[in-house]
Amino acid sequence: MNAYLQNDDTMLYRADKYGAPVSALGFGCMRFTRSGGAVDLKKAEREVAEAMELGVNYYDSAYIYPGIDAAVGEIMSHAGRRDRVALATKLPLMLVRDASSLDRLFETQLKHLKTDHIDYYLMHMLNDLPTWERLRALGIEEWLEKKKASGQILRAAFSFHGSAQAFRDVLDAYPWDMCQIQYNYMDVHFQAGQAGLRYAGEKGVPVVIMEPLRGGRLVGMLPKTSKALIEREGGGVSPARLALRWLWDQPEILCVLSGMNSPEMLRENVETARASPPGCMTDAERALIEKVRADIAAHTRVGCTGCGYCMPCPKGVDIPTAFRCLNLTSSESLKSARTDYLRATALRREQSSASQCIRCGKCETHCPQGIAIRDMLAQAAKELEGPTYPVVKKAVRLLKLY
Repeated sequence: MNAYLQNDDTMLYRADKYGAPVSALGFGCMRFTRSGGAVDLKKAEREVAEAMELGVNYYDSAYIYPGIDAAVGEIMSHAGRRDRVALATKLPLMLVRDASSLDRLFETQLKHLKTDHIDYYLMHMLNDLPTWERLRALGIEEWLEKKKASGQILRAAFSFHGSAQAFRDVLDAYPWDMCQIQYNYMDVHFQAGQAGLRYAGEKGVPVVIMEPLRGGRLVGMLPKTSKALIEREGGGVSPARLALRWLWDQPEILCVLSGMNSPEMLRENVETARASPPGCMTDAERALIEKVRADIAAHTRVGCTGCGYCMPCPKGVDIPTAFRCLNLTSSESLKSARTDYLRATALRREQSSASQCIRCGKCETHCPQGIAIRDMLAQAAKELEGPTYPVVKKAVRLLKLY
C-alpha cells in the first residue's frame, strides 16, 4: 500500500492508487498569507516556486477558500508549472442544489484554476452517508464517471470531518481514489482516526492528512510541560518535526498537507519529509510521542479514550466528538474547540449535537471509563454550542446544505 518511492535527492514520494508519485509533503494553500483580506499573491508565488523546486508536487485548494483557487491558478499558469504538479480542489457540497450545480461549480473552478483538468477532485466535507445519498440521487456517480472518462477529473476523492462509523460508511459507498482526513498524534480517536486510516489502507484507498499540527497547536500552543519533554528527550528534534515524522511513519498515508507560509517552515518540513519514509520512527521517538500525548491528556477535562463503546446514541449524539472538543477548551482554546465541534456535529446531513441528548442513560451502561456521560454532554452543549451554533445548525437543516 502506497509504496515508498525516492525519485531524487530533494523529496520522498509515495504512490497513489494508480502508481502516480505524490510528494510526501503537500502544500495546503488555504493558509496563503493575506494582506487587506486578499491573498498576498507575490508572497504566495515565491513560496510555491520554492516548494516546487524542492520537490513538492501536491497542492490543495477548495472552492470555498476565498480567492485561493484563483491564486493557485494564477501561480500555476506561469511557464510550465501546471504540468509539474497535481492540483486538488473541492466541490462545495453546501452549494449543490440540483444536478446542474455540478457542472456550473466545476466549470467555475476550472476557470479560476486556469486549467482543463483537476488531478484530485474532492467532495468537500462529505461527513456522512445521507449526504452522499443526496448527491447520488442527483446523479453524482454518473457525473464523476463522465468527468473521469473525459480526463477532466483524474481522481475522485472526499474530505471528511464526521464520526469514525460515518467514515467507514462513506468509504464503502463508492470506489474512491483517495480520501482526506484530519489526523495527528492527538486525534488518534477523533473523527476518522487511526481506525479509519487503517480501514482505508485495507481497502487500498490512499489517505491525505490535513491538520497534522492541529493548525500549529502541536507546536506553538503545546503545554509548557510538553515542550519541556520534547526539549529534554527529543535529541534536538522540534515539536513540528516530531509530529510530522509520527505521520510519515505510517504507510497508509499518501501525503501530509502543511500550510507553509514562511521559507523557514517550508525548508524544515521538506528536510523532515526527505528523511521520513514509512517506518522512520525510532523507539525513542515513539516513546516520546506517548509521553507528550499523556502530558497533553493530563490537561483534559473528560477521561474519554474515544473507544466508542457508548455508541450509537439513540438520538444521534456523537459522544466521543463532544468530549474531544470539550477537552480542547482546556488544552487549546474555546474558539478552536467550537470550530472543531461545529464542523463535526452541525455541518452534516444527520446532525449529532450534544444538546440532542435526552438523558436516557444507555451510553453510561457501556462506558468502560465510568464517565457521567449525560452530565458531561450537558456541559459540552453549554460550552460548545455558542451563540452562532444554533443559527448554523438551523440553516444547514432548513436549507439542506448537506
